Amino acid sequence: MLNLRHIRLLVMNQGILQVALDLLDLDRAVQIAQEAIEGGADWIEAGTPLIKSEGMHAVRTLRQHFPHAVIVADMKVADTGALEVEMAAKAGADVIGILADADDAVIAESVRAARLYGVKIMADLINVADPVARARQLESFGVDIICAHVGIDQQMTGKESVNLLSTLALQVHISLAVAGGIDAPGAAEALRNGAEIVIVGGNIVRSADVTGSTKNIRHAMNAGTAESTRRKTKEEETYEILMQVSAPNVTDAMHRKGAMNGIVSLCGTVKLVGKAVTVQTFAGDWAKPVEAIDRAMPGEVLVINNDGGTHVAPWGELATLSCIKKGISGVIIDGAVRDVDDIRALKYPVFAKATVPNAGEPKGMGEINAEIQCCGQWVQPGDWIIGDESGVVVIPAEQAYEVARRALEIRKTEERIREEIQRGSTLAQIAHLEKWEKR
Repeated sequence: MLNLRHIRLLVMNQGILQVALDLLDLDRAVQIAQEAIEGGADWIEAGTPLIKSEGMHAVRTLRQHFPHAVIVADMKVADTGALEVEMAAKAGADVIGILADADDAVIAESVRAARLYGVKIMADLINVADPVARARQLESFGVDIICAHVGIDQQMTGKESVNLLSTLALQVHISLAVAGGIDAPGAAEALRNGAEIVIVGGNIVRSADVTGSTKNIRHAMNAGTAESTRRKTKEEETYEILMQVSAPNVTDAMHRKGAMNGIVSLCGTVKLVGKAVTVQTFAGDWAKPVEAIDRAMPGEVLVINNDGGTHVAPWGELATLSCIKKGISGVIIDGAVRDVDDIRALKYPVFAKATVPNAGEPKGMGEINAEIQCCGQWVQPGDWIIGDESGVVVIPAEQAYEVARRALEIRKTEERIREEIQRGSTLAQIAHLEKWEKR
């Protein structure tokens, strides 16, 4: 049976790495758990989605496959504490997760049942209004482990669990766990801030190389005394993430929204990411598009509405060269472009609806940095734009950080699925399509 001495011994060896199997299908979970253990994982968690999908069979199966591992059942108990703790304990769990904001009677029943069956209780502080005060109460009730946890949807908006962790470390005297978007640097930071148990989900289970990802996080934990680096701003992090993901990842993260219609990359496999400088022009009038080059800052993207006209071009090679010299990330035109052979030689991100040799005239009509409609999408100045060979997606500025982080999670999921297909499975088998079809 797991005991507190076991926890302390593991902590002396640079902390406990718990891998959360937040999956729906048990066969995939077992395979990923095996790869994680090979990479250095200490505890294996039957995540809440897996338990909801497979029930206590998930816990029994993990116990059978990994008889020497610590098995955590993330039950998120909210009621009938004794019943649910007994259920998980008899299925083979060593640690059982309950909700910290459950009623005090539920907490007390859970602790009593845990003592009866020789298991430990981990209380999850997710969504608790006053986590410090509640953590003190939970300690007095006999809870064994407090988990500082920011949920997935909260992570996407920028909330972090390590900030809560550092506060709790000064207030309670029982073991602390941390969960919520933890990667290798985050794992090291968590240990520096008082965590004894580091819970990692997506950054391991969605990896194409689960064993390698686990080893990277284990290595970071073992070297956890290293000095932390400067924290990136949300804008810096948004840019870095969007450079890692694709336009399809982003529109998936936006629930199939944001994609421009009828626009293609003129230079093939180029990519643009940046904040929009909007331009409204008409019938090939290239004055405002060219003036916008001087208004734009390095790294921004010009988004031009030519009022739908494709018989005359408000853009060409000389304007493109000006953008390159200014450091502008790319150009999007609801309209036509000329000098395409020269632009392709520059390999610069230009997206347009058509090509045509006809040039317009610099008449000066239109606006810069006004709300425009471009290829079916409304664009505000400062909205984030991502474009690649699949197309262009507009992300409203106020949603950019959240959308970027959700897109990254989608990319990770696809990486794991791609690896399983390479091993011989099929997409239909991985997705269990028949099992999950609407009835």
